[in-house]
Amino acid sequence: MSLKEYKKKRKFSKTPEPKGKVKKSKKPIFVVQKHDASHLHYDFRLEISGVLKSWAVPKGPSMNPKDKRLAIETEDHPIDYANFEGIIPEGHYGAGTVMVWDKGTYENTTEKDDKKISAKKGYSYGHISFDLKGKKLKGGFSMNRFRENKWLLIKKDDKYADKRSNILNKKKSAKSGKTLKQIEKKGK
Repeated sequence: MSLKEYKKKRKFSKTPEPKGKVKKSKKPIFVVQKHDASHLHYDFRLEISGVLKSWAVPKGPSMNPKDKRLAIETEDHPIDYANFEGIIPEGHYGAGTVMVWDKGTYENTTEKDDKKISAKKGYSYGHISFDLKGKKLKGGFSMNRFRENKWLLIKKDDKYADKRSNILNKKKSAKSGKTLKQIEKKGK
């Protein structure tokens, strides 16, 4: 787990993104950032071994267990990125507005051969299970790799599952309480 690729893609003297370093939280964290870049998408980030493993989820997460959301793996991000909300300037990697759509902690529930294994091992095998304790996302989820850098984010059928409403209708930041447009307006 390294931040080499993350740092290579950014000019920290010109972008407000945190430089960060590899470090662990007291409890493992997750964050979902709504990112209005070249295409509006959600970045799902899960702390594993001191970095945020990151996936771009074009349609965003779902609380419906029948939905299988494509998640395209991107570079690892520093833990400090979990609090980043603002504007990445034009001409820079990921240019656009970033909102902390949801955040919280998680509990690893990954198993292999009926034995609990670390999220890091699960990641290497291409399957991670976890219980999210966020402001919006709660309960069991899994990430399953089906091709290189391509995963599926799936909600487990538990008491938090919701087959009727769309969680993405919750449009305000879990950090600031602002909408994406308000963050963009403030940044300009």
